[in-house]
Amino acid sequence: MVRLPDPSSGPSPTIFNAVVASSRRHTLAEGPFWVAETSTILWVDIEEGRVFEGRLDGDRVKESRELEFDSRVGVAVPGADGSVLVATADRLVVVSRDGERREGPSIPLSGVQSRCNDGACDSAGRFLVGTIALDDREGGESLYRVEKDGSLTTIDSDLTISNGLGWSPDGRLFYSTDSAAGIVWVRDYDAETGAIGSRREHLRFVGENPDGLCVDTRGYLWVAIWGSAEVRSFTPSGELAAIVRVPCPQPSSVAFVGDDRDVLLITTARRDLSESEQVQYPDAGRLFLAHVEAAGTPRFAWSGSWQGAPRGEK
Repeated sequence: MVRLPDPSSGPSPTIFNAVVASSRRHTLAEGPFWVAETSTILWVDIEEGRVFEGRLDGDRVKESRELEFDSRVGVAVPGADGSVLVATADRLVVVSRDGERREGPSIPLSGVQSRCNDGACDSAGRFLVGTIALDDREGGESLYRVEKDGSLTTIDSDLTISNGLGWSPDGRLFYSTDSAAGIVWVRDYDAETGAIGSRREHLRFVGENPDGLCVDTRGYLWVAIWGSAEVRSFTPSGELAAIVRVPCPQPSSVAFVGDDRDVLLITTARRDLSESEQVQYPDAGRLFLAHVEAAGTPRFAWSGSWQGAPRGEK
């Protein structure tokens, strides 16, 4: 069932406020991920080509590790073996705990101006990643699933900005976003067999751009709305339930973090803001935290079942 997210209709949503949680101002922070095994947080700065690791220290996030790449970085997820799987602009790269980098599959971009964007792992440890157009093309981008042997399954091929991905608490529903179209899609999903159902509209945002998302234990979606200075939460049936106010206009993604996964971490950006807007919003690009009276579902690590060749080898 599709609901139009209209804060002016229905019961009033609960309002929460996010607070600054980091010192660094990123150009385009994205892809937060709580790594339960190490009590750490992964996130990226897409434009700077950097992957960050940090730890919660009260209501602050303290950086503890940084990886640099020579291209944009779409997203990074932990590997089950302690590595980090990174989607660079056009290829997957595995970084071991000791820093060795091994190349994985390239992502087919058909020679056009595109790059990898947001990604996530299903409960079987398969990595899903989408692409984004870097020019004015519409409808030619894809969402892929990387199978156990490193081959790619195309899930969608008609997107413009493939973005936030998530699963219902039982793993049987898969949510995916096309930011440019303003749609969060939903479809049936079976991680054990790999079967994927036909997509259908779950949420449509008129004149707005949904970005990254996550899911809580009730099955509520938490969606960062780029350009709105808000994160919004929706019930499984699509009703607006809560709004998190963020003191900068470009929230980009969300994740529940902490040992109880009960704190919402919000990444933001300062890219595309004018000089006067950056003065108006001095915290744009920082990380934020919000206590939203909810807990997130577990996020899954990449299975690490295929191994790329060391960088430079054929």
